[in-house]
Amino acid sequence: MGDHGARPLLLLHGLFSSADVNWIKYGNAQILADAGFEVFMPDLRAHGQSGAPHDAEDYPGDVLVRDLQATVDQLGLGDFDLGGFSLGARTAVRGVLAGLMPRKLILGGMGLTGLSGWARRSAHFVDAIDRFGTIERGDKAFVAQAFMKSMNIDRVAARLLLQSVDDTSADAIAQIAMPTLCVCGKDDHDNGSAPELAAALPDGHYVETPGNHMSSVTFKDMGRAMAAFLLD
Repeated sequence: MGDHGARPLLLLHGLFSSADVNWIKYGNAQILADAGFEVFMPDLRAHGQSGAPHDAEDYPGDVLVRDLQATVDQLGLGDFDLGGFSLGARTAVRGVLAGLMPRKLILGGMGLTGLSGWARRSAHFVDAIDRFGTIERGDKAFVAQAFMKSMNIDRVAARLLLQSVDDTSADAIAQIAMPTLCVCGKDDHDNGSAPELAAALPDGHYVETPGNHMSSVTFKDMGRAMAAFLLD
């Protein structure tokens, strides 16, 4: 989305979501395109319009980082900006640690423990997959089950994908040198504290927007915060 040849911005969506739901449906991608960016929004492996293979060999460690690197190469991105929400933010961080060098980085819906304590968070979603169809309202996994239903998630592929993502240590996070925006909904505590993540980064900046982990992407405040940071 946006004018061809404008400054490239690569955005990665969250777990069980898609580029359309995270970035396009509620207008945030349009805000960024209107701000002068050409916005590239791939669907992650096992999500949206991308493939969802059922072979474990298709989900080696950090497979989403490999996909991200391949996407950057395929698009021929040199000087670009990179952002992600939730699982997309994790992937963006690990992409930088693997050698990608965006000018600026945006981490949406992400706190410090969401990166360093991913194993616990992943176990929550694996449990939701394993108990899919039996989870009743009031159960901590009910929201995940409902979102998987609404997005028609391939649960076999999603389970394999979850097992390919690893923790990111605090020491590694401290190596991310580029200006980084931690933008998070006021009531979003799913991945820990975003202010703590911003403080742990050498050049971290925190902006609070409305909403919780599910709803924050539905407010245009997120897109406006991202645009302001990238244009500053």
